[in-house]
Amino acid sequence: MHPQSRRRVYLNCAATSVVRPPCVTEEVVRALGSLGSSGRGAGGRELGAARAVMVARERVCRLFNGARPERVIMCANATMALNLAILGTVRPGDHVVATAWDHNSVLRPLFALRDERGVNLDVVGADERGALDLDELARLVTPGTRLVTCTHASNLTGDVCDVAAVARIAHGAGALLLVDCAQTAGARPVDMQALGADLLAFTGHKALMAPQGTGGLIARPGVEVMPTLRGGTGVRSFDERMPEAWPEHLEAGTLNAHGIAGLSAALAWLDDLGVERVHHHDLALVRRFAKGVRSLGGCTLYGGLPRDLALLDGSLPGRDHAPVLALNVGGWESSALALALEERYGISVRAGAHCAPLMHRALGTSRTGAVRFSFGWFTSDQDVDYALDALGRLARGA
Repeated sequence: MHPQSRRRVYLNCAATSVVRPPCVTEEVVRALGSLGSSGRGAGGRELGAARAVMVARERVCRLFNGARPERVIMCANATMALNLAILGTVRPGDHVVATAWDHNSVLRPLFALRDERGVNLDVVGADERGALDLDELARLVTPGTRLVTCTHASNLTGDVCDVAAVARIAHGAGALLLVDCAQTAGARPVDMQALGADLLAFTGHKALMAPQGTGGLIARPGVEVMPTLRGGTGVRSFDERMPEAWPEHLEAGTLNAHGIAGLSAALAWLDDLGVERVHHHDLALVRRFAKGVRSLGGCTLYGGLPRDLALLDGSLPGRDHAPVLALNVGGWESSALALALEERYGISVRAGAHCAPLMHRALGTSRTGAVRFSFGWFTSDQDVDYALDALGRLARGA
C-alpha cells in the first residue's frame, strides 16, 4: 500500500456529489423534523412542505430559464425525468432520432419502444473521437420525426454538444427536442430557451450538489406529455384520470419533500455563488488535468479535448467542456487501474462502460472500458496534481 494512501481524493463527481455545501445537509435535517406531505392536509407541516416544493420549483425554473414554474415536474432523478419525457410523448409508429452520446436512461426506453411498440428509431453516430455527425442528424430528422434526443455533455468524454444547432434541425422538421442535462446542470449556465429545448431533464445529486432522489423534467408550455405514472395527487380525487393542470398532471404519489428542500437549499447556495464561477473553476481543472495527462506518456485521453489546443491553453475562452474526462493507461485494464488508484492512493474514480455503450463503441473501448475522472466545485488544483502524480507512478509501474 502506498504511504500516501491515507489521503482521500474524490474524482467521481459525474457519478454523484459527496462533498456538499453544509446548508444542504442542514436543510434536509430540518425538513425531516418539520415537513409533512405536500398537498395532503391543511396543517402547518403540510403547508410547509407545499411551500418548500413551490420555492424549489421557482428556483429550478430560474436556474434553467424555464418559462413557468408549474412546468417543472419533480422527479427522483434524471432517469425518471427522461422516461417521463420519452414515454409521455412517443406513440406507437412514431419516429425518434437519438445519438451515440445518449445514456442508457435514454437508450433503454427507446429500445423498448422500438421492440415492443413499433417505434422507428434511428441513432446518429459518432466518429473515433466521439464527435457527433450533425450532417447525419440533418439527414435522419424528417417531417415525420416526433422526438430528437440530445445529451448536453457526454458523461464519458465531457465534450459539449451544440444543442442550439440540434434544436434548429429538430424544429425545422417539426420535431420535439429532449435535452439530457445530467452532466451540465449546476456545472455551467444552462438556458433552456436559448438552447431551444422543448423538454429538459436534470438530476440534483451531481453538480447541483443536492441529495440523491432529486431531479426533474421541465417542459416548454404547449408541449403535451401524457402521464406514465398514475395515482394520488392530493387534488381531484374523484377524477378517474390524472388532473389536466400541471404539475399534478405528471406528479403521482407523495413527493420527496425532504430531498426537495435540500435541492432548494443547494439551488439558493449556487445562485449566491454563481454558476458561471463554477464553470470557470471546472474548466481550469479540466485544462490542468488534460495538460498533465498529455505530458505523462502512455496515457490515451478520449474525446475531442486531446486535439483541442485552443481549449487546453485557454486561447479561445468560448470553447467549452464539462468537468469529465476518460482515459486508459497502457498495460492496465481500466478496472485494475481504478482499483489501484483507490487502494494505493485513496483516489475515487469510475471505470467501466459508464452506461454509455454506443459512445464506447465509437471510441473503440467496448472491450476495455475506460477510467473516468470528474471534478466539482470542491475539487482543488492539489487534488488534480495528486491524481496526475499517481497516474504517472502507475504508468511507470511504480
